[in-house]
Amino acid sequence: MPKTNPGRFFEDFRLGDRLVHATPRTVTTGDAALYTALYGTRFAVQSSDAFAKAIGYPRSPVDDLLVFHVVFGKTVPDVSLNAVANLGYAGCRFLAPVYPGDTLSTVSEVIGLKENSNRKTGVVYVRSVGTNQHGDDVLDYVRWVMVRKRDEAAAAPPEHVPALPKALEPDQLGDACPLIEPDEWDTALSGQRHRLSDYVVGESIDHVDGMTVEEAEHMMATRLYQNTAKVHFNQFTEGQGRFGRRLIYGGHVISIARSLSFNGLANAFQIAAINGGRHVAPLFAGNTVFAWSQILAVEELPGRDDVGALRIRTIATKDRPCADYPLKAGDDYDPAVILDLDYWALIPR
Repeated sequence: MPKTNPGRFFEDFRLGDRLVHATPRTVTTGDAALYTALYGTRFAVQSSDAFAKAIGYPRSPVDDLLVFHVVFGKTVPDVSLNAVANLGYAGCRFLAPVYPGDTLSTVSEVIGLKENSNRKTGVVYVRSVGTNQHGDDVLDYVRWVMVRKRDEAAAAPPEHVPALPKALEPDQLGDACPLIEPDEWDTALSGQRHRLSDYVVGESIDHVDGMTVEEAEHMMATRLYQNTAKVHFNQFTEGQGRFGRRLIYGGHVISIARSLSFNGLANAFQIAAINGGRHVAPLFAGNTVFAWSQILAVEELPGRDDVGALRIRTIATKDRPCADYPLKAGDDYDPAVILDLDYWALIPR
């Protein structure tokens, strides 16, 4: 038997497969520092032990998207090593804070399969659950990914496209953070005075700043998350592919857009859920990412008088500032749009 793992191709998946992913990963303050170096994130709760303790955390938690990337990265060798592209996300819940020293593991279940009409690829739907060393679930999400077939003539597995929620309800968001002391929230230190009631449905926010993506940073990120997908890190194979170069990992784009959103959403400190997301177009090293957001909902949370939730739609673009809020022209996305992300973020009341 071969001792190496070439990764699963589309015809290797079966509905109901349970995939236990290697390798458990202990998250450290070093990981958090590297995450800051890669994206320049500035949210106070994740940046300062003193700030976090003042509002009720035991210490500064790990950035929620760092948790997402680590849990996601575990799945790549078993799900998307032979991917063409990651297509989207749904029903993503952050279920508990993660702190430096916690060890994260991931298990996935195949919940959907659909061969594409070209018979060269198919779409695989998986639900992945990340747990800590105590067996507590910290993250639960669905993603779907386009995967190559090993043999175009191979019979496809039976088709099943799962029904997925369009959005999570406010009563599903409260576990993302502990009870905090909103009166101890120092707006001078957090970087902005605006709280839940200062935002209105339909409001659009241009996050102003841009961030150019460098090849070295992207390569460091894929290694940090142990993301081994060829499409991101292997120029030898991708040089012979559709684009002739490596694609920037979609999660890299999400983290850049989230970091840029600090300018306008500085107190939206915790992502509680990702309702859905679409990587609209590829991003390559050398492009500059900009972002803008629209407030879709402003909600109080059942049983919580400390924080509420903003439902936010964040749009990221490449090489186009967002002063005029680019999104769609008719049914088609503006050519500059690369990410359309719908998520819930917690914010002090």
